[in-house]
Formats: sequence, structure tokens, C-alpha cells
Amino acid sequence: MTKPVIAIVGRPNVGKSTIFNRIVGERISIVEDIPGVTRDRIYSSADWLNHEFNIIDTGGIDLGDEPFLEQIRAQAQIAMEEADVIIFMTNGREGVTLQDEQIAKMLYKTKKPVVLAVNKIDNPDMRELIYDFYSLGFGEPIPISGSHGLGIGDLLDECAKYFPKEYEDEYSDDVIKFSLIGRPNVGKSSLVNAILGEERVIVSDIAGTTRDAIDSPYTYDGQDFVIIDTAGMRKKGKIYESTEKYSVLRALRAIERSDVVLVVLNAEEGIQEQDKKIAGYAHEAGKGIVIVVNKWDAIEKNERTMNEFTQTIRDQFLFLDYAPIVFVSAKTKQRLSQILPLVKRVSENHAMRIQSSLLNDVIEDAIARNPAPTDKGKRLRIYYTTQVSVKPPTFITFVNDPELMHFSYLRFLENRIRETFDFEGTPIRIIPRARE
Repeated sequence: MTKPVIAIVGRPNVGKSTIFNRIVGERISIVEDIPGVTRDRIYSSADWLNHEFNIIDTGGIDLGDEPFLEQIRAQAQIAMEEADVIIFMTNGREGVTLQDEQIAKMLYKTKKPVVLAVNKIDNPDMRELIYDFYSLGFGEPIPISGSHGLGIGDLLDECAKYFPKEYEDEYSDDVIKFSLIGRPNVGKSSLVNAILGEERVIVSDIAGTTRDAIDSPYTYDGQDFVIIDTAGMRKKGKIYESTEKYSVLRALRAIERSDVVLVVLNAEEGIQEQDKKIAGYAHEAGKGIVIVVNKWDAIEKNERTMNEFTQTIRDQFLFLDYAPIVFVSAKTKQRLSQILPLVKRVSENHAMRIQSSLLNDVIEDAIARNPAPTDKGKRLRIYYTTQVSVKPPTFITFVNDPELMHFSYLRFLENRIRETFDFEGTPIRIIPRARE
């Protein structure tokens, strides 16, 4: 199921990033009283009541010619085009400005639903400040206060009215869906064609040839798969280029639909910072992950090359230490036969359930080997652990005080679980919770 998208737009310094952080519940956007601090679109997932959605924070739309402003305008334009609903943020203390009116004209052209938010209405006595904003032509303005968290629920209620109707995925539960993500020109489309054995996806040396996610059903060894090819992800500062301006959000939507994600690297170019950001999207989404090093035929090798490249990947992708690595060539079809069996195994691990009695035996043995830590004289006590969901496997461990569960000890317990059960290729989540 694809999540609806909200974009927050407005001129600089009206509080877009503060509202974004309020909605997603953490400080992702930089909040500073300097206009133009947010230069790129920032994506995150959030939920409100029974609605899950993606939200985009944008740079302020400014009509001057200061550095970055052209890029900021382009970023905001793309965010507006990607969105299902747009929050138009204004500043109640400053009233309607010429810039607000010019942004409103841009929004009229999008034909998208627009919810007008008047920020910095910090108490009921200031509500009269919203009346001037009716002149912008977007209906009733919603008074909010980012600094005090007021009116955020009313704002999201109004946005939710415009969310597309939910629909179920068209594939049955026994079909394994996997997507290929990576920078442009790492060979994702070539890999799809090589796996399918036909020219199903356009292949070109021009980065960004694939403009949308493309589904390809395929059956291998009695198992039904759906391969989702995605547009390559570029660095944020280049996203607004017309040939690939929607690629990141479409790739994120493909990740949402996938059981397993293939993170494709280019052996010729090595690992780049953007590769880690792209892989982070799949990891944060809790998907099964396989790292695929493509174009392995194109580099000179000796008996140490593969081990050295593997170690480099492990050093650069510390958060993906659970992901298997396969070295392939779409051109020569080297090791392509390993991909689908690996995807199937990772998918099975991603959906695996562990019996509570076995799980608690492992936890008790781990505690016996490495006793739980103490903090200020108080020792962590772990009473019981149970698996509450799959995709990814998620465990709740009941303890006397969740604050005593240090990250390092969580990591230790995760490693013990992984040593006992085959969770290769899937993240697992352990959530400490106080026993009532």
C-alpha cells in the first residue's frame, strides 16, 4: 500500500521545519532563525490516528537572488508536484506578505489540495490575526503554534480529508516482492533484464533513464516473484533535474511495497556517500536487504579482491552487518543464479517467527554469560521476551526499567539471537518495555 504524501511549503522562516519535527516526533530538520537553513527536501514517515503518510519539508520559497534560492525554489516545486496534499505555511505575526501572495499563485497552478496553516498563533487571544489570510483564497486558515504544539491535530485532520483512498496490494501474500535501489547508472535495469532473460526495462548509459517504478512478475523454481525496478537516486541537490525529479520518492514508495530490497553498488566506482544514504532508507523501513555489487566483470581482480571489497562494505555499512553480499555482472551473467534463491531465503527470514520458550532460553543464556548492566546501583532485570510481529521480526522484552537497557546491551542480545536463529538479511528490532 502506497502512503500518501504531504509537502510543507512556504517562504523562509515561517516555521516549516519546526512543524515538520512536531509531526514526525523527532528533530530531523535543522531549526534555526536564519532564513534558508533548510536547503533540501527532507523526507520522513509519520502517522496520525489511523493514517500513515510520508511528509516532505522543503526549503523556503524566496523570490530574491541570494545563494541557493534557485535550488530551493526548484526543490519546493518538485515537492509540490510529488505531494497528494500541500500545507501552505504562513506567519501570523507578520501577516500576509507579497511573497505569500506569489507562492499562492504557484499553488493555484498545481491543482493540488492546499491546507493553509497560520503559524505562531501562540494563544487564543491571537486568533484574530488569521482573518487576513482568507484573502489568499484557500478557505479557512488553521491557526497553529509550532513552538507550543498547538493546532497540529486540527492541521493533520484537515490534511487527512484529502488522502487518496487506501487500496490493497494486488499481489497475494505468497508472492515475494523485491526492488532494486541505488544511484543512477549502477546497472539496476540491466540486472532486471538479466534476471528476467528479456529486454523488459529500458537500458541506457544515460543516468536516470528509468523514470518510474516498473513491476515485472516472474516465477523461478516454483516461487512467484515481483521485481520492482526503480529510478536511480541522485544526491538531493541534483534531484530537481527534470529527467529524474521524482526518483527518490518513487524509490521510497517501491521500498514500502517490497519484502526484500537489493541495494545495488557499482564495482567500478566503489562506495560513495550516497550509497549509504540510499541503503539507509531500506534499513529504516525494516526491509530484508541484499547488497549486490554489480559490474564485477569490469575490474581487475586477484585472489584477495573480493575479500577486500567485502571488508570495505562491512566497514562502510556498519548498520547492514546482517545483509548478505553477492558479486555479480549483469553483462556476463556472473553469479546471477544466486540472486533469487538469496532473495527467497532473506524473505523467509524476514517473516520468521520464533517460539517464545526458545527465545527466552536464548535470552537467559545470554544473561548468564554477560550479566545485565547496572546504572547508579540499579541493575537491569529482564523478565520475559516475546516476538510481537514479523517483517521485520520485532521483539518486546519486559524489564524493570527501560532506561537501564543500554544500546550496547541491546546489541549484545541481538547478536545472541542472530547466532541462534537464521536472521540473515533482515533487521530485527528489540523494544524494552516496563513490566506492569
